[in-house]
Amino acid sequence: MPHSPNRFAPTPAVDAAPFPIDDTVGAWVPHGRFVRAGAPAGPLTGLSFAAKDLFDVAGRVTGAGNPTWLDTHGPAPADSPLVAALSAAGATLVGKVLTDELAFSLHGANVHYGTPLNPRAPDRVPGGSSSGSASAVAARLVDVALATDTGGSTRVPASYCGIWGLRTTHGRLSAEGLVPLCPSFDTPTWMADDAAVFARVADVLLADGGADAAGWRARRVLRLDDAWALADDAFRGPLERVLATLAASLDAPVQARRAADDGTVLDDWRRAFVTASSHEAWAVHGPWIERHAPRFGDAIAARWDVARRVGAADAEAARSRLTGIRSTVRALLGDDGVAVLPSAATVAPRRDDDAPTVDAIRMRTQAITCIAGIAGLPQVSLPWPQAEGAPIGISLLGPAGSDRALIAMATRLRDALG
Repeated sequence: MPHSPNRFAPTPAVDAAPFPIDDTVGAWVPHGRFVRAGAPAGPLTGLSFAAKDLFDVAGRVTGAGNPTWLDTHGPAPADSPLVAALSAAGATLVGKVLTDELAFSLHGANVHYGTPLNPRAPDRVPGGSSSGSASAVAARLVDVALATDTGGSTRVPASYCGIWGLRTTHGRLSAEGLVPLCPSFDTPTWMADDAAVFARVADVLLADGGADAAGWRARRVLRLDDAWALADDAFRGPLERVLATLAASLDAPVQARRAADDGTVLDDWRRAFVTASSHEAWAVHGPWIERHAPRFGDAIAARWDVARRVGAADAEAARSRLTGIRSTVRALLGDDGVAVLPSAATVAPRRDDDAPTVDAIRMRTQAITCIAGIAGLPQVSLPWPQAEGAPIGISLLGPAGSDRALIAMATRLRDALG
């Protein structure tokens, strides 16, 4: 399907400054090359940020990774609250970056706009769906990039590209002005390459509310053995070091537990998550897909075909199962536990890996990432030095609302690890 002119697009405005980025990594979408200065003074003055092309920017069309979506939607009437908050804090917005189509992937490829480069492992994918955000940040073309995480779309590219990433507590940040995938699981967030910058953004976006405000402190460190078992051997040493260093720094006991301690395995959780989220995604986007028949990449088209066929009874059974899982995970952490787990199951897949290999990696990784997704809990991924020529990420998972304290813990831990 050719990309026809956007019939909703207004007469292009002349931007205040020429586009300053030499996009050496292919992270920006063609319609996202613009600059908008932030407030003249604020806590983020001097920083630049890009927005994943799911976030609304006033007067700009949000493309959601698909040209047909771009062609069938008009300019946003207002900024996403996250875009507005960063701008008000003084950060300069430097355009829109790539996302996998409608954020329905963990891989980072886009049949229309290409696959951004993974600057830390150029022969491998950046991960998705926040592919452009991760690539732009890892290449240090911007200081910060807004991203989203539904089933791992920030934690996975953060791990693959060796940068800082966060899945926020579900509902902690506003999802207004954001193209949804599955509102029951969608979380807006951000990525950064520098730990101090990552924390500065947390101070702005997470300034109010949550367990952080009550002075949350972890007193137990959990080793999630079933999540560890799903990750490649390259994760074992880093996981052990993070676990031991964190326990020592907190003067807290280590408890070896399974996330799925109900007689099931994490892949059962993944299947329930996929069933429920696919049904919800079709409810959100199915009418538009049937009306406009957009062209999708093969893997994403197959995923929408599956979503189309999920029945209401199966979806309801999966949602009921997820309610129980959510309670299990939240009870495991309580209000004083922090868990250590891999951010993904493997290093980034190679750009030329075949579809069965990519799909197998995705399913194994989703079995890990679904833990926080189902429970609606915050998880921060801290970058680890190169393994097998590619980065990995190690994650901390905390109770609901502990996002900001979890980031502070992770950055202190990074310093302690040297």
